[in-house]
Amino acid sequence: MTIFYLIYRVLTLVLVSLAVIPFLIFSLFTGRYRKHIMERLGYVPGNIPLKLIGKPRIWIHGVSLGEIKVANSIICSLEEQIPGCSIILSTTTEHGRDLANELLGDRVPVIYSPVDLFFAVKKSLNKINPDILIFLETEIWPSWIIEARRAGVRIALLNGRISKRSIKSYVKVKSFFKGILANFDLLSMISMDDEKHIKLIGADPEKTAVNGNAKYDMLISQTTPGMNEIVRKKLQAGQKDPLIVAGSTRSGEEALLLDSFEKITGSFPDALLVIAPRHLDRVKDITGLLKDRKFEFHLWGEVVSDGFERTKNIIVIDCYGELFNVYSAADIAFCGASLVPLGGQNPLEPAAWGSPVFHGPHMDDFLDAESLLRKYDADIMVKDAGDFAEKAVYYLNNHALLKEKGAAGKNALMESRNASQKHAAAIAGLVKEKQVISR
Repeated sequence: MTIFYLIYRVLTLVLVSLAVIPFLIFSLFTGRYRKHIMERLGYVPGNIPLKLIGKPRIWIHGVSLGEIKVANSIICSLEEQIPGCSIILSTTTEHGRDLANELLGDRVPVIYSPVDLFFAVKKSLNKINPDILIFLETEIWPSWIIEARRAGVRIALLNGRISKRSIKSYVKVKSFFKGILANFDLLSMISMDDEKHIKLIGADPEKTAVNGNAKYDMLISQTTPGMNEIVRKKLQAGQKDPLIVAGSTRSGEEALLLDSFEKITGSFPDALLVIAPRHLDRVKDITGLLKDRKFEFHLWGEVVSDGFERTKNIIVIDCYGELFNVYSAADIAFCGASLVPLGGQNPLEPAAWGSPVFHGPHMDDFLDAESLLRKYDADIMVKDAGDFAEKAVYYLNNHALLKEKGAAGKNALMESRNASQKHAAAIAGLVKEKQVISR
């Protein structure tokens, strides 16, 4: 046991001990995290291992909605390339678990992941007894990784990403992460920048590879023909009414978007603005801002209810699961967290529908996606609220150019697929190379 890991174990135990009573009070009053709390402590339901009858036994972990979509794509590829394997999927959030059950049904068991305490992860590992443990994107949990290695489990990071925004923090504790990364057998990264970054914090170059972003693969297949008309009908919007969809917006961004929209409606009075905050607990903040600035609005839940007549031109989405489909109807799809320095959001979700993509200058967390769209001249970068308004008015007045941007984005996405197959092939190679068998 290294000194760094020993310190980590002590610190996590202390922090958990201090947090137990506040957590129980929070859970009691909000109802959150009550369900399956024993799973989070490592008590895997007894019927789960009985479902894992194939070899090798593969445990995949994805935190929430985005990672679960990636997991679904990779699972399909693993089943093709490693026939007879057993797969179990863990997630951290309730929304992630719900989506996993919806996508995978009874085909793959789904559990909550254990908290990163050595006794919890050891209990889960002993019960599931995986041959391969796969983490997705930026999931690096020291206790889980080290205890899995001690149990003889092969460990991989797939669809790995280390953003430009976070690399400085990782480098500060390079000695710690170098020791953790030494336990990985495979680090299959999204881009060359991601590979460079993970090497900077101590990854063995011989264990790294670049295989693209698996988020690309499922997006096109998740689109539904005719969704554009369905969404516009829900919004009671005509086909020629300009629709701006601002997705996954963050604090401080809505005020800028309202500045832009005010100018846009000077040229296009029938324009609609749909705001979808990244976190639903901010809906009250956004509606408060709208009231303070004398903007009239509806909530999405009101607009889509039977018999409701829309009279306002701003709609705030107040529920999960709607944004992706709403993007289908957008004349302009804006990717949030990019007019403020918060790393951006995935611009490929609107691109999958052929909707033109606008974004701000802060796309550090999605540089690979931004680079892909730029390569095909498919995105429109705006510097600030004024630039957004100016470019929106220009392109809405030149709709043919707007459609070209949208079509280019969809083409870029279609020609950059198959990352899931590449990540899965890396795991298949690991199985063959290491002769993984059930222990």
